Amino acid sequence: MGNPVSMSRDHAQSAETPFLELLARGASADAYEQPVLLARAEGGPADRIDALERAKHLALRVRSELEGRRRREAELSALFETAHDLAGLRDLDAVLRAIVQRARSLLGTDVAYLSLHDPERGDTYMRVTEGSVAARFQQLRLGMGEGLGGLVAQTARPYVTDDYFKDARFQHTGTIDAGVRDEGLVAILGVPLMLGHHVIGVLFAADRRARVFEREQIALLGSFAALASAAIDTANLLAETRSALAGLERANEIIRDRSGVIERASDVHDRLAELVLRGGGVHDVAAAVSQVLDGTVEFTDAAAAPEYALEASRADGHVVRHKDDWIAAVAAGDELFGALVLRGHPGLDPVDQLTLERAAMVTSLLLLARRSAAEAEQRVRGELLDDLLDARDRDPRLLDDRARRLHADLSAAHVVLVARLDATAADADQEAVARRRLWAAASHLAATRHGLAAARDGGTVLLLPLEDGDEATDLARRTARHLGRAVHEAVTVGASAPVRDLAARPDAVAAAHTEAGRCLDALRLLGRCGDGAAAEDFGFLGLLLAGDQNVPGFVERTIGQVVAYDERRGTELVRTLDAYFSCGMSPARTKEALHVHVNTVAQRLERVGRLLGEDWQSPERALEIQLALKLHRLSAPTRR
Repeated sequence: MGNPVSMSRDHAQSAETPFLELLARGASADAYEQPVLLARAEGGPADRIDALERAKHLALRVRSELEGRRRREAELSALFETAHDLAGLRDLDAVLRAIVQRARSLLGTDVAYLSLHDPERGDTYMRVTEGSVAARFQQLRLGMGEGLGGLVAQTARPYVTDDYFKDARFQHTGTIDAGVRDEGLVAILGVPLMLGHHVIGVLFAADRRARVFEREQIALLGSFAALASAAIDTANLLAETRSALAGLERANEIIRDRSGVIERASDVHDRLAELVLRGGGVHDVAAAVSQVLDGTVEFTDAAAAPEYALEASRADGHVVRHKDDWIAAVAAGDELFGALVLRGHPGLDPVDQLTLERAAMVTSLLLLARRSAAEAEQRVRGELLDDLLDARDRDPRLLDDRARRLHADLSAAHVVLVARLDATAADADQEAVARRRLWAAASHLAATRHGLAAARDGGTVLLLPLEDGDEATDLARRTARHLGRAVHEAVTVGASAPVRDLAARPDAVAAAHTEAGRCLDALRLLGRCGDGAAAEDFGFLGLLLAGDQNVPGFVERTIGQVVAYDERRGTELVRTLDAYFSCGMSPARTKEALHVHVNTVAQRLERVGRLLGEDWQSPERALEIQLALKLHRLSAPTRR
């Protein structure tokens, strides 16, 4: 007979092969069921089928992650391509068609369309449609306030409906409903096209079936709407320029000036696009714009920017002057990241203002991309820690390889920490938000410390490496303070004893997690909320305290009269008891430890006997009293 462990490993390795091939050729999700079904049909051994099942789930998860990354890359690429098209704008209709086509493709909708306001007739009309098949729908004109588009135009906010004809939030008209019915639309999302404070149109994405649009999809369509508004604004500027040129005597000179302006703007956009494509960061954008504007441009967070100017720029979509500085808000949808600030520049022409505004838009796209990548890494770190905690039969080599890709070294000494918020919010949504903040702070700490973090059991679990000279207790207390400051609430942290060589025995993580959880329970039972401690601080008491035992009640029943007597009289009976038991119940050694006369020890012990009863030195009572004394010490405030 062969070695069972070797056979199991062979099954696991052979199970991965068909799924790797499916991943390599980009097969559909349904295709991942075939290897398992085939093995069952052939009557394969149970352990091979189990290995195939595990490999299937892992491969599907990898496929999902890859698809998510491809989707995000496609979205960013489309936005950058559209921004580049805008930089070299020649045909407004072509740019608007590209925006609508890309929006429809990335959101995966049946139809996408764009309507613009007609100031002469006081209504809106269809400017561009993609995927539409009904002539009446393509020729629709909507009065202000009519239909979902009218609601978007009135409120200047995005609106989405899962079922257009059942939605009573907006005004239905026979003409509009007939056109929508001809097209067969059911779910519709509309976002405003804004120029300053004015709505100039609406960009739509719609499906012929019920559908829920996610927040990310709404934000993506909003980004396309911003690009469409910029394209219209740029086209209007070009039209105004051509009109002005026709009425000026110095036409050639003005044409040269405007040509230089356009070339300069195009050069700026090309430089920003090149910078983004080669992986530049926010400060690289600021440095590039500094060169173009011949000044100092800095990125600053929202808290450091002038509040009034920042809010004005965010609301208006343009740069705002503040003393000798110029402020351009860096925002995406309702989220404000900060601002690009041009320092000490009293004068700024319109092209330079536009350059700073577009740089702010590119900066917001970069920050969104970086955040998406960071969130993806946090999820991967959490999944690895979940596998270490739950999947004890995982191949250690695969776990170690995954950890190394995340710059985590499982061969080093680690500590498992369990962190939990102490305050419970009255509202379930507020509590969920607080837990997410805790998980985000813990994930950031784990990433900076080359560790792992995962949300679990209403709290967060961390696996952090021990640094040279560090101890588990110190790490637990630092972590409690760090997370508490990050979430602005008290966070209690229990830590395990150090565990080593996790690459060879990943199952040790689950045992350490249990130990850290018991330590956390002990801290909370002792009233040390917002503190941190390790299992080694409690010894066997950690096991005793894990659960719902009434620690204060036990201390009160056992030595409460002695504690109360000390508090009333200012005596030292509790200290004398501690020394008495530490000295092996020897009055002679006790008086040496306390530096008092032996008669004083005898008098104090006599008083203890009157308070606790004559049998207080019996083995059973003595054990309880010693335990109560230790619990009383541990319950005292921690000195740091």
